[in-house]
Amino acid sequence: MNAPSESTRSDPHDDGPTRANETVNAASGATRSDPHGGGPAGGLRAEGIVRRFGGLRAVDGVDLVVPAGAVTAVIGPNGAGKSTLFDCLAGGRVDAGRVYLDGRDVTRLPAHRRARLGLARTFQVVSVFPSLSVVDNLRVAAENRNGSSAAARLLGLPDPARGRTRVAVEAALRRLALTEHAHTPAGELPVGILRMVELARALASSPSVLLLDEPASGLDDAQTDRLRHELRALAADGLAILLVEHDMDLVFGVADTVHVMAAGRIVAAGTPDEIRADERAREVYL
Repeated sequence: MNAPSESTRSDPHDDGPTRANETVNAASGATRSDPHGGGPAGGLRAEGIVRRFGGLRAVDGVDLVVPAGAVTAVIGPNGAGKSTLFDCLAGGRVDAGRVYLDGRDVTRLPAHRRARLGLARTFQVVSVFPSLSVVDNLRVAAENRNGSSAAARLLGLPDPARGRTRVAVEAALRRLALTEHAHTPAGELPVGILRMVELARALASSPSVLLLDEPASGLDDAQTDRLRHELRALAADGLAILLVEHDMDLVFGVADTVHVMAAGRIVAAGTPDEIRADERAREVYL
């Protein structure tokens, strides 16, 4: 079923006026123009993002571009605001600023609506359905994206999206070499494989933008190398990837652009080589 359109409305937490282009049809596949660039837009863009907790600005006016076909990383010390920014992009509350997904203003859309539009994420702490098999974990994500009906499947009714769901799930299992674990309950697998299950689940939703929150946590060196290879391959396939990570070898080995965050703000941005040489980046984190 098509998601209802979002009507333009004022927001008591927004520092600026709402805009007519907040209207979004989640089922539409039409390419929209970037409201600022004037042409088709891909990836994720944040403008002036603010998130307050009482008098504290955990995220303080952050601008960020996550282009299609590239890996963008955000690094910084604990408490810098990285996780809060990540949540704002994924569908959490934004007190000011705008979030654009493939050219659409999704600032007022919740996480599940953004997922239907092509945004997928993983979590800092592995988050799977432990009692479900690996294939069923992936199927949940694919059905959400494709609009498959669980009720139709249980009742044996026709479901046009079922074929798309099956193809997406099988492709994700093959890509991350999880076919042998397809029918294993996720809760029985070690953390290294579960990280791949999370990534496969995100890919099964056929995303255009992928947000990864510390995906190397708990991985050994060989698994981290494999993750690096997969991220570069996914970017080459056209995905926009945002990586929040503490493993600097992974970050500098995979990212096209690195943003350094401290005290809620981006204090440095550039290529990995530029960040290594940046005095401010070294001072606050490296």
